Amino acid sequence: MTDSQALAAASSPSPSSSGGNPTAAAPAGVRTAADVVTPEVVAQLTRGVVGSGRTANHTPFTGEQLAELPESTPEDVAAAFERARAAQPVWAATSVRARAAVLLRFHDLVLQRQAEVLDLIQLETGKARLHAHEEVQAVAVAARHYGRTAPAYLRRKRHTGVVPVLTKTAELRHPRGVVGQIAPWNYPLELSVGDALPAFAAGNAVVMKPDTETALTALWARDLLIEAGLPAEVFQVVLGDGPVVGPEVVRHADYVSFTGSTRTGREVAQGAAARLIGVSLELGGKNAMLVLHDADVEKAAAGAVRACFSSAGQLCISIERLYVHESIADDFIERFAARTKAMRLGSALAYGADMGSLVSERQLETVTRHVEEAVAKGARLIAGGRARPDIGPLFYEPTILDGVEAPMAVCTEETFGPVVSVYRFTDEDEAVRLANATPYGLNSSVWTRDGRRGHAIAARLRTGTVNINEGYAPAYGSVQSPMGGMKDSGLSRRHGSEGILKYTEAQTVAQQRLLPLAPSFGMDDEKYAAFMSASLKVMKALRLR
Repeated sequence: MTDSQALAAASSPSPSSSGGNPTAAAPAGVRTAADVVTPEVVAQLTRGVVGSGRTANHTPFTGEQLAELPESTPEDVAAAFERARAAQPVWAATSVRARAAVLLRFHDLVLQRQAEVLDLIQLETGKARLHAHEEVQAVAVAARHYGRTAPAYLRRKRHTGVVPVLTKTAELRHPRGVVGQIAPWNYPLELSVGDALPAFAAGNAVVMKPDTETALTALWARDLLIEAGLPAEVFQVVLGDGPVVGPEVVRHADYVSFTGSTRTGREVAQGAAARLIGVSLELGGKNAMLVLHDADVEKAAAGAVRACFSSAGQLCISIERLYVHESIADDFIERFAARTKAMRLGSALAYGADMGSLVSERQLETVTRHVEEAVAKGARLIAGGRARPDIGPLFYEPTILDGVEAPMAVCTEETFGPVVSVYRFTDEDEAVRLANATPYGLNSSVWTRDGRRGHAIAARLRTGTVNINEGYAPAYGSVQSPMGGMKDSGLSRRHGSEGILKYTEAQTVAQQRLLPLAPSFGMDDEKYAAFMSASLKVMKALRLR
């Protein structure tokens, strides 16, 4: 056998002994957890973390412990906020351009050292490497965007005063102070530092509580930001159980950013409301993809694989409901199923696998329950439907279900795993109604060859983002535009102007010149009222805003 033949054999997928999805072969010399998470690395990343107790995180690939970590008590959280609050005024006094320059240097460092964080993301979440790279892309795009645009978003803006010429008005933007951020486990780079970047650019300090199981990724990002020039005290990290540490973050923050479940989001919102502080929430979704009668079936089938099974479906904007026009349904399902069954599962810290692992036993239990209940009540398995302990303890095959209907849990509840249900429709109005028939409103997808029809359908879907001829990436990656949820999928937005201005307090400064807004020059009240009424009519005629 030649060297090239040997390399091809080593990298080719191995068929499953049970006839399910093939496994992706690990390249020779691939790194292991012991190679990546060394005592030296853990010591470097946890330096400065406020925590008087001890906890640990684990890799979903094997269930083995990755690192021992500091655990924060309520007193530790309070101390972290004290540190951040003491450092924040100096950071806020730094020019916006200097703050933005930190983000641009961070952008370069992330791309230069991406191999380090890709290893950490894979080890902590169980993702395939390409799906981990989505986080690198998203963070780099956000850093570039706010690094370039923060001065414009935050600049002093002049507005027309109540009486032009006489009233001079300006809008100022001040940082809120210390932002409390509670980040989830599923996208530990993008949904931690990605959301923190605009907060820093706006002049805030941040106290972040990442999920303990994915803390190393967030700590790596903190370490890199400090290397890029961010003062260490401005970015504090606290670790520990969500029910213990999370409420303490809400109790001390000047503003709260939360990404997670709708149930927990309601609790966070209640805590913030009690203190009259602002909050942004990105919560759950039961996202729909509509494949119209004129869609390119092959492209739609390929897109559905990306939309449904990226990060093993553990993505708040991934697709869990597929509505396909009956005229193309059989053809679409055949192509989609073939692609799904060919997906390679794997755990190597290298490119090559099409899907990785679920992140926890809890996620595996939910996925298993949804699938088994649906099948027991009459749904049909088209692909997948089983765990793969031969690869790792939390692997589950990408799964397609047909014949799903209420009251099956998978019909309405968020699965947050590699499971999608297929439904046929005959009328586009019916498809829109079904897509909107959920308490959630985060993301949706429309596939059609007719761009005008796609935009018309998109405008009728009650979701914060809609993607035409793709699943989720175009809308999420277009960072000049807002991203977030309607209905039970959240409050506020990330990205664009809203993504940074939410971390500021608006202040209007109005200067009155020459004449007061009151009777003058001998006018009595009645003459002043008549003068102002006439003036208002003139301003409308002049089309003043």
